[in-house]
Amino acid sequence: MPELPEVETVVRDLRPLLVGRRLTRLEKSALAMRRNWDDRWKKRLVSRTVRAVERRGKWILLDLEGPWMLVHLGMTGQFTVASSKAPRENHTHFIFRLDDGDAELRFRDIRRFGSLTVFDDRPTLDSFFIASKLGPEPFGVDAKYWLDALRSTRRNLKATLLDQTIVAGVGNIYADESLHLAKLHPGRLANSLTAAEAERLRLAVENVLTQAIAHRGSTIRDYVGGSGLMGGFQDEFGVYGRTGEPCRGCRSEITRIVLAGRSTHFCARCQKQRG
Repeated sequence: MPELPEVETVVRDLRPLLVGRRLTRLEKSALAMRRNWDDRWKKRLVSRTVRAVERRGKWILLDLEGPWMLVHLGMTGQFTVASSKAPRENHTHFIFRLDDGDAELRFRDIRRFGSLTVFDDRPTLDSFFIASKLGPEPFGVDAKYWLDALRSTRRNLKATLLDQTIVAGVGNIYADESLHLAKLHPGRLANSLTAAEAERLRLAVENVLTQAIAHRGSTIRDYVGGSGLMGGFQDEFGVYGRTGEPCRGCRSEITRIVLAGRSTHFCARCQKQRG
């Protein structure tokens, strides 16, 4: 599933391609997505100009002169601008024609776990995030908030990092990579961390996500940025998906276990279990 670095890359790619452009036509496939599409939204979007492209957690936000379109990539979603003459790939469910007629904004999703939802205005959209209890962005998180959040739960660190109400945007890949950088075992209970360990993890999360964004995210299966280019951070993984391979730091074998229902990768030597 695309996580924060992948979504941020899509947003940065789309911004210069969409801002100031008008949506002139919308075509939609007959297949249902994870969230229901209201056919009345089509009239609200056509002829609107894109004023901004933003990100919140793993969500893409398009400001359309009043209404806002909220996009989630799900597990296999691709949100790209392509030439209107380029063949439309299978599983393309939304096509927005742009005002010059030569380009289209396309949403493709093989597994259809993604979604496009329209909100009347920004306050209504913000209310959705509040109701979802979406946590703060992981950049510059208040250190006291972070420590208090960790100390308030007896869940393991892997489950805690995946909790979008604690911090937004971190998923399976970057939870593993952050814990490895912080030298913390994913099975440690969050409330067992010292203040110094909690701070080390807070900085590791920010560091890993920043590096991943610089590499345009991680392409493992279907992910591409908004311009159609793949990511490169998969070549920098310290532990994720490297079961049985040597740790880049100590050369010990990378271990895989299941925590919080998710595959979890770590180095037992660098990330010793304590607490």
